[in-house]
Amino acid sequence: MVHELAPLLTGGRVARISQPYPNELILTVRAQRHNYPLLLSAHPNYARVQVTEIPFVNPATPTKFTMSLRKYLDGAILTSLKQVANDRVVQLAFQSRNELGDLQGLTLIVELMGRRSNIILIRESDQRILDTIKHIASDQNRYRLLLPGVTYIAPPQQDRADPFQAQDQYYTQLDQTSDLFVPAKQLQTHYQGLGFDSALELATRLKNSPDQVQTWTTFLTALSEHPEPTITTGTKQLTFSPLPYGSQKGPQTHYATLSEMLDHFYRDKSQNDRVRQQGSRLIHFVTLELKKDRKKMKKLQQTLASSDKADDYRVKGELLTTYLYQVQRGMTTITLPNYYDNEKPVKIALSNQLTPSRNAQKYFTKYQKLKNSVAFVTEQMQLTQAEIDYFSGILAQIEIADPKDLVDIEVELQQQGYLKAHHKKHAKNKRVKPSQPEQFKTDTGVLIEVGKNNLQNERLTLKTAQKTDTWLHAKNIPGSHVIIHDSDPDEDTILVAANLAAYFSKSRLSASVPVDYVQVKKIRKPNGTKPGFVIYEGQHTCYVTPDEKIVAQLRANAQK
Repeated sequence: MVHELAPLLTGGRVARISQPYPNELILTVRAQRHNYPLLLSAHPNYARVQVTEIPFVNPATPTKFTMSLRKYLDGAILTSLKQVANDRVVQLAFQSRNELGDLQGLTLIVELMGRRSNIILIRESDQRILDTIKHIASDQNRYRLLLPGVTYIAPPQQDRADPFQAQDQYYTQLDQTSDLFVPAKQLQTHYQGLGFDSALELATRLKNSPDQVQTWTTFLTALSEHPEPTITTGTKQLTFSPLPYGSQKGPQTHYATLSEMLDHFYRDKSQNDRVRQQGSRLIHFVTLELKKDRKKMKKLQQTLASSDKADDYRVKGELLTTYLYQVQRGMTTITLPNYYDNEKPVKIALSNQLTPSRNAQKYFTKYQKLKNSVAFVTEQMQLTQAEIDYFSGILAQIEIADPKDLVDIEVELQQQGYLKAHHKKHAKNKRVKPSQPEQFKTDTGVLIEVGKNNLQNERLTLKTAQKTDTWLHAKNIPGSHVIIHDSDPDEDTILVAANLAAYFSKSRLSASVPVDYVQVKKIRKPNGTKPGFVIYEGQHTCYVTPDEKIVAQLRANAQK
């Protein structure tokens, strides 16, 4: 990555600094008459350095770290970008002017070390830390402090050979076992900077090669000078590598640059992770409501089942009334012939504290109570099921949401009375107007819009769309409203729009998803229904398998 970025960005000027998420920084570097959004991530799972084309939404209030970087690096020139040995540390050196107008050297150090990842700004003259994206005190790390004002201490170096310079040819002495994990681990232990995937690939190539020295040299030369960024779609997960790795099984996709590959790999992973982090409160609330509603539905179903006994109570009441002369006060049971069922004897429980007529009346009262409950229970079951469907839809929307869409979902839950606003002060100023649906374009230039939540869906379908536009939705499952802004779309346009409807639904990972499509003028919203709920008639149905490549192409068309 350093080889890819250094010639692209060196000499560029820092035009903008933003911190869209707690562990991630975007430096927009103006170089070669082009703006490059340089992503520096200290995320514990997705730490990386790359140029990104994924749009990020900045917080309304910049963080303290952002303000520190803007103070020192705004307008600074990037003089070098290099890796420390073969470690997971990248140093970006800058020249800027201080408050007095004097030149000063600054270094932004990105340490890509899992949960210990960090981004640190230091002054070159005295190696003092100016600020860090994560402050690490002595109770967290005894070896070194990472706090403003402290002298920067580099991570401890590992006493291993540099694979690009080592002359010992240790790689020719590996254990030749059938289990390639053993020589892979030996390579990792002896050489700097080898991830296990790369070590396993090297062990595989070395074992199958008649000329191990040539194999070793060819591999390292390809890594440093001719990378072929590759994503392998395995049976259980995606993996990425700087070269096509034969040790990784599955279809492989190649990319022009490492940055492009990482954008593709992390687009959904990091997005889903951010949504999970930022939407954790919403997810917890909705999951809890679903649990309560399902428990309520179970009780209602039990109540409804018990209402089947209503006719038994009526029959017993009528039998007691007919044979009242046989019933004596103080009896606890009586057996009478059931003239509704071929005179079969029926055993009837009695209260010895009640008169015969009061015993009969008690059965009629039970009968009437159960009959009256049926209508109420049936209505409650319908309302509860509607709420289960609603919250299931909200959960599905959170799964496909961008972080900015979570605001709309929270506002909707507040409007529906499920959530209270955090503060009265913010409640007055909260944004009620939904964010805009995502836009896509076909190769022929037809605009397609996709709502990502109920507020967007409702506004898109009922207010923005023309009556002659075409509306699509995954059949009978939670998902997005999709609008083709064309009065007479051809079959190809309908199919790619159906792909969007299936992709942005709960059936994203399914095959052959049914998608309904109909003109907008045939869509109706019943009074009193929740946001995003509509009914329609006269629809057609097509079947598609969600394809991320189609989505990416349509998104790219819209950004041109």
